[in-house]
Amino acid sequence: MDQLALLLVLLLGAVVTVPLGDRLGLPAPVLMTLAGIGMALLPFVPNVEIPPDYILPLVLPPLLYASVQRTSWRQFAANRRPIFLLAVALVFVTTAAVAAMANAIVPGLPIAAAVALGALVAPPDPVAATAVAGSLGLPRRLVSILEGEGLFNDVTAIVLYHVAIAAAVSGTFSWPSAAGRLVLSAVVAVLVGLALGWLTNKLMGLLGDAILQTGLTLLVPFVSYVLAEELLGSGVLAVLTTALYLAENAVDADDVLGRITGQTFWQIVDTLVTGAAFGLIGLELHNVFGIASGREWEMFGWGAAVVGVVVGGRLLWLLPATWLAKRLHKRRDYDEEIPTTWRETVVMWWAGMRGVASVALALAIPLKTDDGAPFPARDEIIFIAFCVIMATLVVQGLTLPWLVRKLGVRADTDAERELERALAVRAAKAAKRRLKEIEAVEELPEEVSERLLRGAFDIGARISPDVVDEERRERYAKRVDRMKAVQRIQREMMSAARHEVLAARSEPGADPEVVDRVLHHLDVRSLR
Repeated sequence: MDQLALLLVLLLGAVVTVPLGDRLGLPAPVLMTLAGIGMALLPFVPNVEIPPDYILPLVLPPLLYASVQRTSWRQFAANRRPIFLLAVALVFVTTAAVAAMANAIVPGLPIAAAVALGALVAPPDPVAATAVAGSLGLPRRLVSILEGEGLFNDVTAIVLYHVAIAAAVSGTFSWPSAAGRLVLSAVVAVLVGLALGWLTNKLMGLLGDAILQTGLTLLVPFVSYVLAEELLGSGVLAVLTTALYLAENAVDADDVLGRITGQTFWQIVDTLVTGAAFGLIGLELHNVFGIASGREWEMFGWGAAVVGVVVGGRLLWLLPATWLAKRLHKRRDYDEEIPTTWRETVVMWWAGMRGVASVALALAIPLKTDDGAPFPARDEIIFIAFCVIMATLVVQGLTLPWLVRKLGVRADTDAERELERALAVRAAKAAKRRLKEIEAVEELPEEVSERLLRGAFDIGARISPDVVDEERRERYAKRVDRMKAVQRIQREMMSAARHEVLAARSEPGADPEVVDRVLHHLDVRSLR
């Protein structure tokens, strides 16, 4: 089996593990990791060969961009304090604790390389956390914090990682220089992200076509990442800024086809890249076991010690950090989302799984320093990093569903229904306001006005039936039954039309391009 065949198998597994995970009640990323481990044990499966310089720019941009599509700037702004405590402060604390432990127990590991190890195992994976949290029905506030933590801690950890790697490679380190690089990296990234987001937003309006717009969004995260890195900024923060800008500045609210096309496309990209990335984590066992040849127990001991620091340190930090966030929340009455009980805090602790970012950073460690010598303890760093990844991703990922059920942490469905009802009322009122504006300038027949007014009520009732009273609900239910019958017949009529047009494609003299254009017209009409 060659590298291309291996990649295709991973992509196929990424698709298959999604419904399999739903049936088994397990997160798809965890299943893909286990599948990768299983493949790594097969003798005919080759070692994965990816140049270290390509790992970060190929894997992280699409995953980060897809993750941002599920959130908003308002959530980040409202949750800035808990996200700061988790994404910035906890990353620094974890990095320092791991560096101190690794420097003490691993022979020949200099402090700069130990800090690089701490930085690469510090950030919980946003992809794994979102995938797991989304499938477990956790409260939205916890999902929001995990998403925000996962995105921003990557920024913090990767900048720390680059500073530490630069120190290890050059052999010199300066605190003022490191602090300056952190600030410069953040400023450059934000400027690049905002500029590229603005430019992309303008181009989206000029392109118009949904296919071209979607193609542009595929290129944007890679361009944002590479451009920021070339200008000595944080590529991760640049992608995050660009994605948030585009999410908050939609080109056209009425571009239904473009929005559906873009969302569907990025769901596909997210599924395939996530699955392949987590499969590669399992496959890397080939190389990891080769690294530990002859020293397995000693290196497993180092890995277990670092795992204890990472997992235990997260709990020891979360307990006081959550208490502090609650005190500040009550005192200042911020509109932020924080864990409200000790059960939710425990779930947040156990959801701190490491994944794609840690693997990418571990494998991206240079092979040599500036003077041509091998990078200090590179093999040991990679082995310890994989111990942390496997322990947190597999063990915590497999047991998190059980823990959530035991603790009884569930989403607040009443609050979600109330929000849904409020949005339904707002949508119906907006439709009625627009109808009155039209009636003020256009003379509509009475029966047409009544029908349109019923349609405005139906807009809200379709979203949330609770927005109308019992009598109207019954009338609406009858209309829905009639509409369903009409729609069923219309679907069958459209299906017959599509079959007839599609059959013409194979007839002599038929122009496939014309047939596809007519078929596209029927598809769009059916979608509407």
